[in-house]
Amino acid sequence: MRMIISFAALFLSVVLLQLSTGGVGPLDALSGLVLDFTTAEIGLLGSAHFLGFFVGCWWAPRLMGSVGHSRAFAAFTATGAIGLLAHMLVIDPLAWAAMRVASGLCVAGCYTVIEAWLQAKVTNETRGRAMGTYRVADMGASLMAQLVISVLEPASYVSYNLLALVCCAALLPLTLTRTAQPETPDAPRLRPMLAVTRSPLAAAGVIVAALSSASFRMVGPVYGTGVGLETDQIAWFLAAFVAGGALAQYPVGWLADKYDRRLVLIWLSVAAICSCTLTALTRDLTTTQVLLTAGLFGLTTFPIYSVAAAHAHDFAETSERVELSAALMFHYALGAIAAPLVASWLIEAFGPPAMFVMIAVGHAVLVVFGLVRMRARPASGRRTRYVYAPRTSFLIGWLTRRDREEP
Repeated sequence: MRMIISFAALFLSVVLLQLSTGGVGPLDALSGLVLDFTTAEIGLLGSAHFLGFFVGCWWAPRLMGSVGHSRAFAAFTATGAIGLLAHMLVIDPLAWAAMRVASGLCVAGCYTVIEAWLQAKVTNETRGRAMGTYRVADMGASLMAQLVISVLEPASYVSYNLLALVCCAALLPLTLTRTAQPETPDAPRLRPMLAVTRSPLAAAGVIVAALSSASFRMVGPVYGTGVGLETDQIAWFLAAFVAGGALAQYPVGWLADKYDRRLVLIWLSVAAICSCTLTALTRDLTTTQVLLTAGLFGLTTFPIYSVAAAHAHDFAETSERVELSAALMFHYALGAIAAPLVASWLIEAFGPPAMFVMIAVGHAVLVVFGLVRMRARPASGRRTRYVYAPRTSFLIGWLTRRDREEP
């Protein structure tokens, strides 16, 4: 019962954290439009978030080692809450970018603490159920976070205050638990080239996954406003993307375990190019059709990270799994930092459809590169299991390592 309560506290903290930090991205984009920020400045906010996330992933283990898990979680949560509350005190794009770095630090640090705690508490008997519940909690809260913006007024102190309150509430379940804190894990060595040497296609795949996801989630509201969507429609537009990605996990996982994963990546990218074309035509579609095209975009692009990761792990040794997961996350972070900036610049220069043209070009390059790699070497003779890998912290490599090794 104590373990169940401990897991419940972790999952509740995940839900509250996602509701808060997941809602600030689209709210910032809509608020920036109201406050007459340029499209490029709004893109800068999304890039700043992922910069903070990247820094937080590698700083969190040191802080946990110095002050313990609960205090580190409290520090990171306070950082995120301060960034939220300060938004309407200083109306300046560069100041907001610094605040978004704080929100990125909050997300990375809090997830590192939660996943370290989860890794220490799961056993072989509880691992499958715990990880399944964790993924559902994370994905479900991410879906709800996109819908939150439909009831939040852009550029309003009350809106940011509500998100800050939810962020602070995430402190309560984890910090009040009486379960003993786990030992602090050592951060893996950062070896970015490990992903490239094991699978150049996987490294390219996670960068394209970042190009799709980071652009859509951080700059998508700007696109939606540009094509005439109302705020509540933009919320459903973003939520449909997450829902499509969630629905895709099982069928895409089945295909990735049954067929050559490079072919799965190639056909996903082909489908993504088609969905980009459809989504770019939302100006003349009904609301239902807008949601369907956004869901199709999520269906075709969201699983690419996990398929690419599974392909890379096919060529890795068991001892390399954690460092390989960290290397893949490094490449994803690089793509996620650059993508909102580039997407916002293209929208400003060429109009809203340019974002999806950029994403389609990225997938076209991945298709060509995938065909080249299929000619360069055969598929791995040793296949690991497909595992949905959230982009949360490097500790996900520890949590999913055993799942990949199971037959």
